[in-house]
Amino acid sequence: MTTRAQRNKTNPDLGVLAGRLLFAVQNELFSALAAKGFDDLQPRHGAVMAYMDPEGVRATDLARLSGQHKQVIGTLVDELERLGYVQRHPDPADRRAKLVCPTDRGLEQMKAADKIMNALQDRHARRLGRDAFAQFKAAFMDVTEHQRRAVAKKS
Repeated sequence: MTTRAQRNKTNPDLGVLAGRLLFAVQNELFSALAAKGFDDLQPRHGAVMAYMDPEGVRATDLARLSGQHKQVIGTLVDELERLGYVQRHPDPADRRAKLVCPTDRGLEQMKAADKIMNALQDRHARRLGRDAFAQFKAAFMDVTEHQRRAVAKKS
């Protein structure tokens, strides 16, 4: 009989695999960002910064896109505002709503993160082959979206 530790070492379940990938990607990304002067960011800030647009995004959309609760996003936006990465502005489409908009520092971070992530993905695409990597990514996106829909139905 195999133990959970043995099974997850040789045949990890989806949650274990997704977690391993997330932590490894976050470690590389945030280490590289720190080396570029963005050492005040933490992986938790990715729930906002990964979905930020130069024109701004509503906090409710950040919550939906990231899968985080609105309260968590609000706390993260507060932190990022204090750190100088984002500002809240009235939404021109609806003055009652606020847009979370990147500052100049936020835009610099977004460009740096895009460059780091592109290099990371390119490294894996070269290692696996571009077609295999594209198939992997498409399948991973499909499984992720299917899982998110299944969870949403139960809520």
